[in-house]
Amino acid sequence: MADKQDFKPIHRVIDKNKKYMHDRIGVGTSFDTGYREIEIDGTPLAIYYLNGLVEDENIIQLLKKLVSVEHYGKKEKKKDVWRLVEENLVNHQLTVVDTMDEAVDQMLTGLITIFIDGYTQAFIIDVRHYPGRTPEEPDTERVIRGARDGFTENIVENSALMRRRIRDERLRNEMLRVGERSKTDVCVSYIQDVTNDDLVTRIKEKVRDIDIDGITMADKTVEEFLSSSKWNPYPLVRYTERPDVAVNHLLDGHIILTVDTSPSVIILPTTIFDHMEHAEEYRQTPAVGTFIRWIRIIAVFASLYLLPLWMLFSMHQDLLPSNLSFIGPKELGKVPIFVQILLAYIGVEFLRMAAVHTPTPLATAMGLIAAVLIGEIAVDVGLFNPEVILYVSITTIGNYVTPSYELSVANKVILLFFLIFTAAFGVAGFMASVVIHIIFLASLKSVKTPYLWPLIPFDFIALLYFVFRIPIPFSSQRPSVIHPKNMYLK
Repeated sequence: MADKQDFKPIHRVIDKNKKYMHDRIGVGTSFDTGYREIEIDGTPLAIYYLNGLVEDENIIQLLKKLVSVEHYGKKEKKKDVWRLVEENLVNHQLTVVDTMDEAVDQMLTGLITIFIDGYTQAFIIDVRHYPGRTPEEPDTERVIRGARDGFTENIVENSALMRRRIRDERLRNEMLRVGERSKTDVCVSYIQDVTNDDLVTRIKEKVRDIDIDGITMADKTVEEFLSSSKWNPYPLVRYTERPDVAVNHLLDGHIILTVDTSPSVIILPTTIFDHMEHAEEYRQTPAVGTFIRWIRIIAVFASLYLLPLWMLFSMHQDLLPSNLSFIGPKELGKVPIFVQILLAYIGVEFLRMAAVHTPTPLATAMGLIAAVLIGEIAVDVGLFNPEVILYVSITTIGNYVTPSYELSVANKVILLFFLIFTAAFGVAGFMASVVIHIIFLASLKSVKTPYLWPLIPFDFIALLYFVFRIPIPFSSQRPSVIHPKNMYLK
């Protein structure tokens, strides 16, 4: 990024500024670039804006106000034009810039830029209005009880949704800009007297160091620049589309990254246990919330270990005690068990991806085709054993129960790793793959935060907070692993 002193300064002659703006932003070529020129007491003014990001009513009111300034200026000869314009711009956000690069950047963000002949500065008026939808409950984080609002693609609305829940003067929302061409707004949110200063500095430096033309994939692109493990399948940040979840992490001392055009925010740092919590657990009584959490934990472990364990016992039935001898297929069939599991596993992924791209009116028909024509016929002809379908289905449901979509996809990749090792090396392969998996997770860090905390390194109190949904009046501590300034909740 160039330093401010390297930018082109605003010229005193407005015609040179107009030529620069017309060449730079394509006035007359791009249909969405707006331009008007008026005079106040004989002094030319040039006004630039984007049609799609500024409402017509705001432009009309601004022009009416500036035209009326001309008559007022003739009576007040003692005041210069700059002062007259400044006093009559009644917009709630008015700033001044010194360089043409800043003027262009602000205008392309959706602000109005005003140049005045004879002055080396320009006015910037914030009346932008981003097109978008209204806040609604996110599909992937629904709750039975609780708020129905969710983040949208508008960064201003998203920060307002968090401000509504934290009316604290120490909440900070710092705006950064990423992308040489896209110039996408990225907001770093934290609570000043809670979040660790070194953590805030480190995150802001990482965001500022992002050097790319544009981040059209928004938050995912930012995550990949923040992550040191580029090929790691596990998510080192947590995504959420719920403002209450984001605010809860803010109060714990985490940092929230909001990227414009994205309906989800990034929570960091995070651990694997953060990905296994859900807002529904905090919308029920502590006992019910604990029960729901245990079911989720069981589902996550089932999605990882149930299928390779069943395959292991099917291939080595001598490992089973006599009272569990019913586990495993009675007839092996012509297709090996591992191949059956692999085909069923890939088939489920086919159906999942097809469901994403299938229009809603056709989704029911696709489900019938999958269940009747594919599932039943495949069993009848002997391609699949019924038990294979059963355990693959349980594993798939366990993946869907996993609160974090990113964690569930990562677990699918690791499950394939378990299946291959177990099929190739039997008991030794299964044990080795589990140990390698645990060592791999223990080596991961999210912004220098151990991924398996509070298990590794062990923290009994924090682990207790995860295993049980502790009543809110008894939840008196923030997570120590992120080193908050204030450890105790008031």
